[in-house]
Amino acid sequence: MNRAPETEVLAMYRAVRSAEDAPAPWWLRALDRGRLKSRAEGHAVEDAVSELLSSRPGWVFVPWVDLGEVGYWEFVPSESGVYGPATPTTVQFTSRHKGFVDLVPAHRGPGQAQSIDFTVADLRAQIEDIELIA
Repeated sequence: MNRAPETEVLAMYRAVRSAEDAPAPWWLRALDRGRLKSRAEGHAVEDAVSELLSSRPGWVFVPWVDLGEVGYWEFVPSESGVYGPATPTTVQFTSRHKGFVDLVPAHRGPGQAQSIDFTVADLRAQIEDIELIA
């Protein structure tokens, strides 16, 4: 998927998706929807987020996620919230919007927190505030 000719990967994804729900990384879904120009553009988003978060204490990459996905980042200090254990702040990749990054704030209790549409630039500009909220 990451090394085969991009046109072949996209054609195969579209063929499978036409028959069933095909698991695929976020960048392939974005490429299919015309939101990315290339696989390399998607990998550049992943690389920029990884470069930023891997250099900061408390952030860990979680490689296991839904079938076909690439993983996400957790801010571990946010697991022990002011009011007890919490689901940590996460940074996820998405094809849902053209910023390709979702920030999911730490939360506790039933239900799921709503993700916030972000870009790599948003994340870079607000990372210190995000970490303080945890």
